[in-house]
Amino acid sequence: MLEQIFAPKSVAVIGASPDPTRLGHRVLKNIVDNGYSGTIYPIHPKAATVLDLPAYPAVSAVPAPPELAVIVIPPQLVLDVVEECGQCGVRGLVVITAGFKEVGGAGAELERALLEIVQRYEMRMVGPNCLGIIDTVSNLNASFAALMPGDGEIAFMSQSGAICTAILDWSKSEGIGFSRFVSLGNKADVDEVALLKAWGDDPQNKVILAYLEGISDGPGFVQVASQVTKNTPVIAIKSGTTAAGTRAISSHTGSLAGSESAYEAAFNQSGIIRARTMEQLFDFALLFAYQPLLPGPRLAIVTNAGGPGIIATDAIERAGLRMAEFSAATIEYLRANLPPTANVFNPIDVIGDARADRYRVGLQAALNDPNVDGVLVLFTPQAGSEPEETARVMAELAANQPKPVLASYMGAWSLEPALKLLNADKIPNYEFPERAVAALQAMDQHRRWRAAEPAEYASFDVDRERVRQLFAEVRASGRVELGEIEAREVMEAYGLRLPQSRLARSPEEAAEIASAIGFPVVMKISSPDILHKSDIGGVVVGVADAAAARDTYELIDYRGRKYSPNARIWGVLVQEMARKGREVLVGVSRDPQFGPLVAFGMGGIYVEVLKDVSFRLAPISRQEVAEQVRSIRSFPLLQGVRGEAPADLAAAEETVLRVSQLVTDFPEIVEMDINPLVVYNRGEGAVVLDARIILQG
Repeated sequence: MLEQIFAPKSVAVIGASPDPTRLGHRVLKNIVDNGYSGTIYPIHPKAATVLDLPAYPAVSAVPAPPELAVIVIPPQLVLDVVEECGQCGVRGLVVITAGFKEVGGAGAELERALLEIVQRYEMRMVGPNCLGIIDTVSNLNASFAALMPGDGEIAFMSQSGAICTAILDWSKSEGIGFSRFVSLGNKADVDEVALLKAWGDDPQNKVILAYLEGISDGPGFVQVASQVTKNTPVIAIKSGTTAAGTRAISSHTGSLAGSESAYEAAFNQSGIIRARTMEQLFDFALLFAYQPLLPGPRLAIVTNAGGPGIIATDAIERAGLRMAEFSAATIEYLRANLPPTANVFNPIDVIGDARADRYRVGLQAALNDPNVDGVLVLFTPQAGSEPEETARVMAELAANQPKPVLASYMGAWSLEPALKLLNADKIPNYEFPERAVAALQAMDQHRRWRAAEPAEYASFDVDRERVRQLFAEVRASGRVELGEIEAREVMEAYGLRLPQSRLARSPEEAAEIASAIGFPVVMKISSPDILHKSDIGGVVVGVADAAAARDTYELIDYRGRKYSPNARIWGVLVQEMARKGREVLVGVSRDPQFGPLVAFGMGGIYVEVLKDVSFRLAPISRQEVAEQVRSIRSFPLLQGVRGEAPADLAAAEETVLRVSQLVTDFPEIVEMDINPLVVYNRGEGAVVLDARIILQG
């Protein structure tokens, strides 16, 4: 729970200064002025008192060991002080001091030495190079932020101190409170994973927010987040994903993947709700913090204007939510209590001259209807409107409701008193209906995640030893890329279906092999140095007879040597010509943070043009692969169009699961493509036509 940091019984501020311009003075003043009830020990080498508190020259001079030490001193002094803290029994540290890993070189070495001391004494540390921490439950503001937030049920962590200060300032003006507020800094010890563990079961936190710039322990993050999000919603915004994905990769999958794909998959598979903007981060947070969880996707709208009602209806349908269908009793009640010109179906239009009493009728009817899971109230200021009285009605009817109620008061100047009432009564308000619906969509995403069955993972009977020996032979030959024949061996060892195929080393041998397999055949150049065979004319399909096989061998060999004079050419692969089916791609690239990232999408020569690919992190569960296959834009083509039979989705999914098992078993695989995987009609299976595997160098 990290109580030694967030709820310590005593705090020492090392670097506390009597000079009001010094950072240490501001940190101490924040602790003193914001109601912290524990014992406070200013540490200063010369001062007798600081802020009227007795000061001590060192931690070792304090009467009793403080649980938490907040360090605000030059970086060259930090190691000795932290060593002293450890010897004295300090349990927690907040190192605000900068000048560590973020400056590189000697700073990075200093941070490694700092972490070694922290771990040796089994302390926990936030920082270094951070704004500090704030806990409104214990009234501890151990930071140099200018403001103390109000209390609330939102826990917030950020890897940017500047983002923290901006949000604190904004939250004060909006009247939004927090339970905990942490600047992670360099996260040498306490990181986002540690905070998720500490905050996940804490009843003070209804929702956890995270501003992330990078995740150091990707698999650990996914594992912990998957557990936490089953109880507490986690909303994250991730910056810096586009530039991070630009690295030189040769495979189709690698060129399509990147940091953005990995984070998207990680959030998807761990139940984290991703906010695309800072505005969304807090739009979503307010609904989770203020209202009960949406029990289902059926929504009702109460409005005093037709246009906004239509906008909200469109947004609901686009978001994959549903407009509730009212019961007959609800419709009759509305007809009896609203003007004849009102709309008694969904959305409920109480007409522009509606006062608070008419809103009461509409909202009460919607909340009482068993077919309604949540209500969005739209309000536009018109002559005769009662914005404050309507806000009070909403608060009264929403109290102790199992269904969320939220508002979209469209306006500003004349609505300010009403907006303050809504916030005070924990009714989230959104300037425009689309933002309200986006928040409801996020809540529905969390509802579905919590309701999902436990993940089920497949385990296939495979020949790991065969693959292990093969990889050793490839490395012994000084290579990292497997040739097609070697890649076929790996596919076979993991139970994937392949067409008949043999390597020819001469035109005559090609004719003999083709005759044995049966015409027509496919012929491909076999070389570990030619990455994309089609690009150089190294693949010929429909070779019809022995003479054509001889000629094709010579043509392919000529093209290979012409376009890649230095390439090692092993011969030409003669392959059974598979009948037509839907061509898909299954591939892998290894993300530096999260590990193997498995791709599925439409394959063949158009994969990099269409870029219709979905990613998941391995290992992949049966539920996740089903979602992955169905999430590509062209999935309807696999379902069958214009009378075409549906594709064998089970075979496609099993291929992905076998590949997931392969790359989990062998982390040395850094890139892999099966392209194309030909998927036949339902019940007929799938066949691997071409495969590439690259090992770690």
